[in-house]
Amino acid sequence: MKSGLSLVLLALIVASAAAFGVYTPVQTRAPVAAARNGASSMTMRARVCDLLGKKPNRQARVVTFSHKRIKKVQEVNLQWKRFYSDDLGRKVRLRLSTKGIKTVNKYGGIDAAAKKFDVDLSKF
Repeated sequence: MKSGLSLVLLALIVASAAAFGVYTPVQTRAPVAAARNGASSMTMRARVCDLLGKKPNRQARVVTFSHKRIKKVQEVNLQWKRFYSDDLGRKVRLRLSTKGIKTVNKYGGIDAAAKKFDVDLSKF
């Protein structure tokens, strides 16, 4: 009787392990795709300011009339902006927050602002 019960329990454990994928390998790297042209080669970028590093506020809540608290994401106001870099001798296209644009104006140019915030403009 005990051996029959233990056999049933063992079969149940093996079946549940197979059903939940306990011993299945996990892919740690994304598959490498061939380089393509056009819209299929576009990659998503995070909504982060290239100069200041401002990110969306995911902690915000909306309080309704009935006092329910609903989670809300407050996005950063990002703008694509071109600045001329004297150090590189070319225009640099950055995705900046509106505060980042004001910061560039305050420092008198993109080169001084990038030096202040340790941003490598040659990547842009």
